[in-house]
Amino acid sequence: MYLTNTTIHFPGNIIPFFQTFDWIDFTVYGVCVFLIICARWLFLLFFNTVNRNRGIPGRKTPVYFFVNWLAFYGILIFTLVYFADSEWLTAEIFSVGSVKVTASLILIALLIITFANRASKVFTKYLLPNIYHRHQLDQGMQYTFNRMFHYTVMVVAFIISLTTVGIDLSALTVFAGVLGVGIGFGMQNIASNFISGIILLFERPIKVGDRVIVNEIMGDIEKISMRATIIRTIDNEHIIVPNSYFLEEHVVNRSYSDPTLRLKLPVGVAFGTDVEKVRELLLKAARDEHENSEGILMNPEPFVHFVGFGDSSLDFELFIWIEDPRFVIVTRSNLNFRINKLFNEHQVEIPFPQRDLNIRNIDENVIQKLKR
Repeated sequence: MYLTNTTIHFPGNIIPFFQTFDWIDFTVYGVCVFLIICARWLFLLFFNTVNRNRGIPGRKTPVYFFVNWLAFYGILIFTLVYFADSEWLTAEIFSVGSVKVTASLILIALLIITFANRASKVFTKYLLPNIYHRHQLDQGMQYTFNRMFHYTVMVVAFIISLTTVGIDLSALTVFAGVLGVGIGFGMQNIASNFISGIILLFERPIKVGDRVIVNEIMGDIEKISMRATIIRTIDNEHIIVPNSYFLEEHVVNRSYSDPTLRLKLPVGVAFGTDVEKVRELLLKAARDEHENSEGILMNPEPFVHFVGFGDSSLDFELFIWIEDPRFVIVTRSNLNFRINKLFNEHQVEIPFPQRDLNIRNIDENVIQKLKR
Protein backbone atom coordinates (compact mmCIF):
# COMPACT_ATOMS: atom_id res chain seq x y z
CA MET A 1 0.00 0.00 0.00
CA TYR A 2 2.84 2.37 0.78
CA LEU A 3 4.40 1.76 -2.61
CA THR A 4 1.20 2.92 -4.28
CA ASN A 5 1.01 6.07 -2.16
CA THR A 6 4.62 7.07 -2.73
CA THR A 7 4.84 6.49 -6.49
CA ILE A 8 5.86 9.64 -8.35
CA HIS A 9 3.70 10.30 -11.43
CA PHE A 10 4.64 12.69 -14.19
CA PRO A 11 1.57 13.88 -16.14
CA GLY A 12 1.74 13.55 -19.86
CA ASN A 13 -0.54 16.46 -20.62
CA ILE A 14 1.57 19.38 -19.29
CA ILE A 15 0.89 22.43 -21.40
CA PRO A 16 4.05 23.61 -23.18
CA PHE A 17 5.84 26.26 -21.16
CA PHE A 18 5.89 29.07 -23.70
CA GLN A 19 2.24 28.68 -24.63
CA THR A 20 1.07 29.38 -21.08
CA PHE A 21 2.72 32.79 -20.78
CA ASP A 22 0.96 36.06 -21.22
CA TRP A 23 3.95 37.94 -22.54
CA ILE A 24 2.48 41.34 -21.67
CA ASP A 25 2.15 40.33 -18.03
CA PHE A 26 5.61 38.86 -18.15
CA THR A 27 7.03 42.14 -19.51
CA VAL A 28 5.36 44.09 -16.71
CA TYR A 29 6.76 41.56 -14.23
CA GLY A 30 10.26 41.99 -15.64
CA VAL A 31 10.04 45.77 -15.33
CA CYS A 32 8.94 45.49 -11.69
CA VAL A 33 11.81 43.11 -10.87
CA PHE A 34 14.24 45.45 -12.60
CA LEU A 35 12.96 48.36 -10.49
CA ILE A 36 13.43 46.31 -7.29
CA ILE A 37 17.02 45.52 -8.29
CA CYS A 38 17.70 49.16 -9.15
CA ALA A 39 16.26 50.29 -5.81
CA ARG A 40 18.53 47.81 -4.00
CA TRP A 41 21.56 49.00 -5.98
CA LEU A 42 20.87 52.69 -5.34
CA PHE A 43 20.31 52.16 -1.63
CA LEU A 44 23.51 50.12 -1.21
CA LEU A 45 25.46 52.66 -3.25
CA PHE A 46 24.29 55.43 -0.94
CA PHE A 47 24.83 53.30 2.16
CA ASN A 48 28.38 52.28 1.14
CA THR A 49 29.28 55.87 0.27
CA VAL A 50 28.18 57.11 3.71
CA ASN A 51 30.02 54.29 5.49
CA ARG A 52 33.15 54.78 3.40
CA ASN A 53 33.30 58.39 4.52
CA ARG A 54 33.04 57.19 8.11
CA GLY A 55 35.64 54.46 7.60
CA ILE A 56 33.11 51.63 8.10
CA PRO A 57 33.16 48.57 5.78
CA GLY A 58 29.57 48.63 4.52
CA ARG A 59 29.62 45.11 3.11
CA LYS A 60 30.17 43.64 6.57
CA THR A 61 27.24 45.29 8.33
CA PRO A 62 23.84 43.67 9.06
CA VAL A 63 22.12 46.37 6.99
CA TYR A 64 23.91 45.19 3.85
CA PHE A 65 22.70 41.63 4.33
CA PHE A 66 19.19 42.78 5.28
CA VAL A 67 18.81 44.77 2.05
CA ASN A 68 19.94 41.79 -0.02
CA TRP A 69 17.43 39.63 1.83
CA LEU A 70 14.68 42.14 1.24
CA ALA A 71 15.40 42.29 -2.49
CA PHE A 72 15.68 38.52 -2.96
CA TYR A 73 12.60 37.56 -0.99
CA GLY A 74 10.71 40.55 -2.30
CA ILE A 75 11.24 39.28 -5.85
CA LEU A 76 10.29 35.73 -4.84
CA ILE A 77 7.10 36.76 -3.02
CA PHE A 78 6.18 39.20 -5.81
CA THR A 79 6.51 36.35 -8.29
CA LEU A 80 4.14 34.16 -6.30
CA VAL A 81 1.57 36.95 -5.89
CA TYR A 82 1.77 38.31 -9.45
CA PHE A 83 1.45 34.93 -11.14
CA ALA A 84 -0.89 33.41 -8.53
CA ASP A 85 -3.57 32.69 -11.16
CA SER A 86 -1.20 31.80 -13.99
CA GLU A 87 -1.57 28.33 -15.39
CA TRP A 88 2.17 27.71 -15.68
CA LEU A 89 2.58 28.36 -11.93
CA THR A 90 -0.30 26.12 -10.84
CA ALA A 91 0.10 23.34 -13.42
CA GLU A 92 1.07 19.95 -12.09
CA ILE A 93 4.72 19.07 -12.69
CA PHE A 94 4.68 15.68 -10.98
CA SER A 95 2.84 14.02 -8.13
CA VAL A 96 3.93 12.24 -4.97
CA GLY A 97 1.08 9.98 -4.00
CA SER A 98 -2.02 12.16 -3.97
CA VAL A 99 -0.04 15.41 -3.75
CA LYS A 100 0.29 17.38 -6.98
CA VAL A 101 3.56 19.28 -6.99
CA THR A 102 3.42 22.59 -8.85
CA ALA A 103 5.88 25.38 -9.53
CA SER A 104 4.27 27.53 -6.83
CA LEU A 105 4.78 24.81 -4.22
CA ILE A 106 8.43 24.45 -5.25
CA LEU A 107 8.95 28.21 -4.94
CA ILE A 108 7.37 28.20 -1.47
CA ALA A 109 9.63 25.35 -0.36
CA LEU A 110 12.62 27.21 -1.81
CA LEU A 111 11.54 30.32 0.06
CA ILE A 112 11.41 28.48 3.40
CA ILE A 113 14.74 26.67 2.98
CA THR A 114 16.72 29.66 1.72
CA PHE A 115 15.27 31.92 4.40
CA ALA A 116 16.22 29.40 7.11
CA ASN A 117 19.74 29.14 5.68
CA ARG A 118 20.28 32.90 5.61
CA ALA A 119 18.69 33.42 9.03
CA SER A 120 20.95 30.74 10.52
CA LYS A 121 24.07 32.37 9.11
CA VAL A 122 23.14 35.83 10.36
CA PHE A 123 22.21 34.46 13.78
CA THR A 124 25.54 32.64 14.17
CA LYS A 125 27.51 35.61 12.86
CA TYR A 126 25.94 38.52 14.74
CA LEU A 127 23.96 37.22 17.73
CA LEU A 128 25.65 34.07 19.04
CA PRO A 129 29.14 35.70 19.38
CA ASN A 130 27.77 37.93 22.15
CA ILE A 131 26.60 34.86 24.04
CA TYR A 132 29.94 33.12 23.50
CA HIS A 133 31.82 36.15 24.76
CA ARG A 134 29.64 36.37 27.86
CA HIS A 135 30.29 32.72 28.75
CA GLN A 136 33.97 32.83 27.57
CA LEU A 137 33.73 29.86 25.22
CA ASP A 138 36.83 28.98 23.20
CA GLN A 139 36.93 29.10 19.41
CA GLY A 140 36.47 25.36 18.97
CA MET A 141 33.36 25.23 21.16
CA GLN A 142 31.90 28.23 19.33
CA TYR A 143 32.36 26.49 16.00
CA THR A 144 30.70 23.31 17.33
CA PHE A 145 27.63 25.23 18.53
CA ASN A 146 27.42 27.14 15.25
CA ARG A 147 27.50 23.96 13.15
CA MET A 148 24.96 22.11 15.25
CA PHE A 149 22.65 25.14 15.32
CA HIS A 150 22.86 25.46 11.52
CA TYR A 151 22.20 21.74 10.93
CA THR A 152 19.20 21.80 13.29
CA VAL A 153 17.67 24.86 11.63
CA MET A 154 18.10 23.36 8.14
CA VAL A 155 16.54 20.02 9.13
CA VAL A 156 13.54 21.78 10.69
CA ALA A 157 13.21 24.04 7.62
CA PHE A 158 13.30 21.01 5.30
CA ILE A 159 10.58 19.26 7.29
CA ILE A 160 8.43 22.42 7.35
CA SER A 161 8.87 22.92 3.61
CA LEU A 162 7.71 19.36 2.87
CA THR A 163 4.73 19.76 5.19
CA THR A 164 3.85 23.11 3.59
CA VAL A 165 3.95 21.57 0.13
CA GLY A 166 1.57 18.88 1.40
CA ILE A 167 3.83 15.84 1.31
CA ASP A 168 3.12 13.37 4.11
CA LEU A 169 6.43 12.54 5.76
CA SER A 170 5.24 9.06 6.64
CA ALA A 171 4.84 8.39 2.94
CA LEU A 172 8.57 8.85 2.44
CA THR A 173 9.52 5.79 4.49
CA VAL A 174 10.07 3.70 1.36
CA PHE A 175 12.37 6.35 -0.13
CA ALA A 176 14.23 6.56 3.17
CA GLY A 177 14.74 2.81 3.02
CA VAL A 178 16.02 2.99 -0.53
CA LEU A 179 18.31 5.87 0.45
CA GLY A 180 19.62 3.81 3.37
CA VAL A 181 20.46 0.92 1.04
CA GLY A 182 22.21 3.35 -1.30
CA ILE A 183 24.25 4.75 1.57
CA GLY A 184 25.14 1.25 2.72
CA PHE A 185 26.46 0.13 -0.67
CA GLY A 186 27.47 3.14 -2.73
CA MET A 187 28.04 5.95 -0.25
CA GLN A 188 29.98 4.27 2.54
CA ASN A 189 32.81 6.80 2.52
CA ILE A 190 30.45 9.79 2.49
CA ALA A 191 28.37 8.35 5.35
CA SER A 192 31.50 7.47 7.31
CA ASN A 193 32.95 10.96 6.92
CA PHE A 194 29.61 12.60 7.82
CA ILE A 195 29.28 10.56 11.03
CA SER A 196 32.97 11.17 11.80
CA GLY A 197 32.37 14.91 11.40
CA ILE A 198 29.57 14.79 13.96
CA ILE A 199 31.82 12.83 16.36
CA LEU A 200 34.58 15.41 15.90
CA LEU A 201 32.18 18.24 16.73
CA PHE A 202 30.98 16.57 19.94
CA GLU A 203 34.01 14.62 21.17
CA ARG A 204 36.41 17.37 20.01
CA PRO A 205 39.70 15.49 19.62
CA ILE A 206 40.42 18.35 17.23
CA LYS A 207 38.68 21.72 16.97
CA VAL A 208 38.88 24.86 14.91
CA GLY A 209 42.05 26.80 15.71
CA ASP A 210 44.11 23.78 16.83
CA ARG A 211 47.68 23.38 15.58
CA VAL A 212 48.00 19.80 14.26
CA ILE A 213 50.56 17.67 12.43
CA VAL A 214 49.17 15.35 9.74
CA ASN A 215 51.60 13.20 7.75
CA GLU A 216 54.48 15.40 8.97
CA ILE A 217 52.67 18.52 7.68
CA MET A 218 51.96 21.21 10.26
CA GLY A 219 48.90 23.42 10.05
CA ASP A 220 45.87 24.93 11.79
CA ILE A 221 42.33 23.54 11.70
CA GLU A 222 40.31 26.11 9.78
CA LYS A 223 36.97 24.41 9.19
CA ILE A 224 35.21 21.13 10.01
CA SER A 225 32.48 20.53 7.43
CA MET A 226 30.10 17.59 7.02
CA ARG A 227 32.52 15.55 4.91
CA ALA A 228 36.03 16.91 5.36
CA THR A 229 38.26 19.08 7.53
CA ILE A 230 40.24 21.96 6.05
CA ILE A 231 43.76 22.54 7.39
CA ARG A 232 45.74 25.68 6.57
CA THR A 233 49.46 24.94 6.64
CA ILE A 234 52.13 27.35 7.83
CA ASP A 235 52.89 27.96 4.12
CA ASN A 236 49.27 29.15 3.68
CA GLU A 237 48.34 26.06 1.69
CA HIS A 238 45.01 24.35 2.34
CA ILE A 239 44.74 20.60 2.85
CA ILE A 240 41.35 18.88 2.67
CA VAL A 241 41.36 15.80 4.92
CA PRO A 242 38.39 13.39 5.22
CA ASN A 243 36.85 13.49 8.69
CA SER A 244 37.28 9.75 9.21
CA TYR A 245 41.07 10.17 9.00
CA PHE A 246 41.17 11.91 12.40
CA LEU A 247 39.43 8.96 14.06
CA GLU A 248 41.42 6.21 12.34
CA GLU A 249 44.96 7.54 11.92
CA HIS A 250 47.68 8.97 14.16
CA VAL A 251 47.31 12.76 14.43
CA VAL A 252 49.43 15.09 16.60
CA ASN A 253 47.36 17.87 18.16
CA ARG A 254 49.65 20.43 19.77
CA SER A 255 46.72 22.43 21.12
CA TYR A 256 44.77 19.59 22.72
CA SER A 257 43.86 20.17 26.40
CA ASP A 258 46.93 22.32 27.24
CA PRO A 259 48.28 24.65 24.53
CA THR A 260 51.68 25.12 26.24
CA LEU A 261 54.49 23.33 24.44
CA ARG A 262 58.10 22.48 25.28
CA LEU A 263 60.63 23.57 22.69
CA LYS A 264 64.07 21.96 22.40
CA LEU A 265 67.05 23.73 20.79
CA PRO A 266 70.21 21.65 20.24
CA VAL A 267 73.55 23.49 20.44
CA GLY A 268 77.13 22.26 20.05
CA VAL A 269 80.32 24.00 21.23
CA ALA A 270 84.01 23.26 20.78
CA PHE A 271 85.90 20.97 23.16
CA GLY A 272 87.58 22.91 25.95
CA THR A 273 84.79 25.51 26.25
CA ASP A 274 83.68 26.44 29.78
CA VAL A 275 80.41 24.49 30.09
CA GLU A 276 79.12 26.68 32.93
CA LYS A 277 79.59 29.70 30.72
CA VAL A 278 77.65 27.98 27.94
CA ARG A 279 74.78 27.22 30.32
CA GLU A 280 74.62 30.82 31.52
CA LEU A 281 74.61 32.19 27.96
CA LEU A 282 71.81 29.85 26.87
CA LEU A 283 69.68 30.81 29.87
CA LYS A 284 70.40 34.49 29.19
CA ALA A 285 69.18 34.06 25.61
CA ALA A 286 65.93 32.56 26.92
CA ARG A 287 65.45 35.39 29.45
CA ASP A 288 66.15 38.09 26.86
CA GLU A 289 63.64 36.55 24.46
CA HIS A 290 61.06 36.36 27.23
CA GLU A 291 61.46 40.09 27.95
CA ASN A 292 61.02 41.00 24.29
CA SER A 293 58.24 38.55 23.43
CA GLU A 294 55.83 37.12 25.97
CA GLY A 295 55.56 33.81 24.10
CA ILE A 296 58.24 32.18 26.27
CA LEU A 297 57.18 31.09 29.75
CA MET A 298 59.36 31.38 32.84
CA ASN A 299 57.27 28.84 34.71
CA PRO A 300 58.45 26.13 34.19
CA GLU A 301 61.88 27.72 34.03
CA PRO A 302 64.18 27.19 31.03
CA PHE A 303 66.63 24.34 31.50
CA VAL A 304 69.97 23.51 29.88
CA HIS A 305 70.65 19.82 29.32
CA PHE A 306 74.28 18.70 28.86
CA VAL A 307 73.69 15.88 26.39
CA GLY A 308 77.25 14.54 26.24
CA PHE A 309 80.43 14.43 24.23
CA GLY A 310 79.90 14.27 20.50
CA ASP A 311 82.35 13.45 17.74
CA SER A 312 83.22 17.10 17.15
CA SER A 313 81.52 19.06 19.93
CA LEU A 314 80.12 19.26 23.43
CA ASP A 315 76.38 18.85 22.89
CA PHE A 316 73.75 20.84 24.83
CA GLU A 317 69.98 21.26 24.60
CA LEU A 318 68.04 24.32 25.72
CA PHE A 319 64.53 23.42 26.95
CA ILE A 320 61.95 26.21 27.08
CA TRP A 321 58.15 26.35 27.32
CA ILE A 322 56.00 28.45 25.03
CA GLU A 323 52.32 29.29 25.53
CA ASP A 324 51.16 28.96 21.94
CA PRO A 325 52.30 26.20 19.52
CA ARG A 326 51.67 28.51 16.57
CA PHE A 327 54.81 30.48 17.52
CA VAL A 328 57.21 27.52 17.40
CA ILE A 329 59.05 28.57 14.24
CA VAL A 330 59.31 32.27 15.15
CA THR A 331 60.49 31.53 18.70
CA ARG A 332 63.06 28.98 17.54
CA SER A 333 64.45 31.40 14.97
CA ASN A 334 64.66 34.32 17.43
CA LEU A 335 66.47 32.18 20.00
CA ASN A 336 68.97 30.93 17.42
CA PHE A 337 69.76 34.53 16.50
CA ARG A 338 70.29 35.45 20.16
CA ILE A 339 72.43 32.39 20.91
CA ASN A 340 74.65 33.01 17.90
CA LYS A 341 75.08 36.68 18.89
CA LEU A 342 75.93 35.83 22.53
CA PHE A 343 78.40 33.14 21.51
CA ASN A 344 80.18 35.56 19.18
CA GLU A 345 80.35 38.24 21.88
CA HIS A 346 81.85 35.80 24.43
CA GLN A 347 84.14 33.96 21.99
CA VAL A 348 82.32 30.65 22.29
CA GLU A 349 83.16 28.57 19.24
CA ILE A 350 80.53 26.52 17.43
CA PRO A 351 82.62 23.78 15.77
CA PHE A 352 82.13 22.01 12.48
CA PRO A 353 82.83 18.31 11.90
CA GLN A 354 86.56 17.57 11.59
CA ARG A 355 88.46 14.43 10.60
CA ASP A 356 92.19 13.69 11.08
CA LEU A 357 93.85 11.77 8.26
CA ASN A 358 96.97 9.76 9.21
CA ILE A 359 99.09 8.32 6.38
CA ARG A 360 101.46 5.56 7.44
CA ASN A 361 102.98 4.29 4.18
CA ILE A 362 103.23 5.96 0.77
CA ASP A 363 104.46 4.20 -2.31
CA GLU A 364 107.59 5.78 -3.90
CA ASN A 365 105.91 5.96 -7.32
CA VAL A 366 103.13 8.04 -5.79
CA ILE A 367 105.68 10.42 -4.23
CA GLN A 368 107.43 10.88 -7.59
CA LYS A 369 104.13 11.66 -9.31
CA LEU A 370 103.25 14.20 -6.62
CA LYS A 371 106.61 15.95 -7.09
CA ARG A 372 105.99 16.28 -10.80
